[in-house]
Amino acid sequence: MHNDLSDLLHWLFDTDPLGIPEAEQRARLLLLDTLGCYIAGQNKPAVAAIAQRFAALDAGPIRLPGLTSPVSTLAATFLLATGACWDEACEGLARAHGRPGLHALPPAIAISLNNGLSLGAALRSLVTGYEVGGRMGEALRIRAGMHVDGSWGALGAAAASARALGGDAKACATAVETVACQIPFSLYAPVAEGKTARNTYPGHGATLGLLAGISALSGVDSPANALEDYFRFALDGGPDLPTLTPPGKLLTLEGYLKPHAAVRHVHYGAECALLWREQHGTDTRAIESVTLKIYDEAQRYCGNRAPKTAIQAQFSLTHGLARTLVAGDLGPETYTDDAMKDSEVIRLEALTNLKTDDALTEAEQRGATLTIEQGGEQTNVSVSSILGDPGKPFGEDAVRAKFLRYASPIIGVEKAKAITETILLASEDTPLSDVLAPV
Repeated sequence: MHNDLSDLLHWLFDTDPLGIPEAEQRARLLLLDTLGCYIAGQNKPAVAAIAQRFAALDAGPIRLPGLTSPVSTLAATFLLATGACWDEACEGLARAHGRPGLHALPPAIAISLNNGLSLGAALRSLVTGYEVGGRMGEALRIRAGMHVDGSWGALGAAAASARALGGDAKACATAVETVACQIPFSLYAPVAEGKTARNTYPGHGATLGLLAGISALSGVDSPANALEDYFRFALDGGPDLPTLTPPGKLLTLEGYLKPHAAVRHVHYGAECALLWREQHGTDTRAIESVTLKIYDEAQRYCGNRAPKTAIQAQFSLTHGLARTLVAGDLGPETYTDDAMKDSEVIRLEALTNLKTDDALTEAEQRGATLTIEQGGEQTNVSVSSILGDPGKPFGEDAVRAKFLRYASPIIGVEKAKAITETILLASEDTPLSDVLAPV
């Protein structure tokens, strides 16, 4: 794996990924979407309280949108990652079974703001971290009982950090290998119990990557076989070492952005619900039975029933389906106290049966079929792909609208519109500080 990583990093430095117009546009959309999720997270009491404590304990020069007091690079990295994941609405990469951008973006942005770097420099660091993290997620599949956030994503954060700090391909590799020696064993347990400790995992992973980048640029070295040892010892991998997707393929172009505030697996049932509402109306009170047939991984990861807290609901196929059937929407408002107590949502969630779609499971494909009975009549709808899947991009207009929806309540409509325009249209040479704080 060491040689695969070295080849990948040299390719990323020798071939400017932003020279491909589609890749540059995708990186800008990734930045805009994740930033919107972060800003929305500032509206949550725990996130706001963390920001206040960082401002008191670790003040610095970085001013993030939605933050009332400036903080340090380390604090900004933690806050960006933690806030962005709070509503479970940020990006992902299907082949990685996780979110490489969630970890790579925070240090790339924080370092760029602190060091006065340009939008282009920040985007190159982001893409470097995304390409490394995406491949690591694909190769280093987590064990049962673990949660993906806070694990391999820190490897991508390390590559993004080292590049933003001015390191070369070798320095980036050293930073990645330094993280491989100490990747956290992050548990799924908080999700199952409805505890928000899980929302700190990306912040931990992103700051670990930042620290590894600083170390690598300072002369700290690391064993070249660290990735292999992590695979064998921490993940209990077999004798055959995984290989990384080779250079020449930009995983950034494969990544998805989410239309809904929920785990990606929940989206397929939610889209079935929207389709059913279009065909059969919005009144759910006559529904007598609900069955969702979906691939096995979705049930294993998002099988939480009768959720009592927001994070349990974000990881609940049945809640996401019921909420979308009732409200026709699955946004951040889904997880307010009043929304969680909606009696019709609770009734439909309890009615819903989950079944495994063996064909989708065996083919490692995603999709879902919804069957509803009411008045003695049975109706069915199916989806085999959703916005963000290959061939169905969550495009610029959709990302603009989502950013305004998520960010405007916190920073105001006019500022949200201004940030949108500068991220999408400003030249690469524009200082990132001007992009995120337009006049």
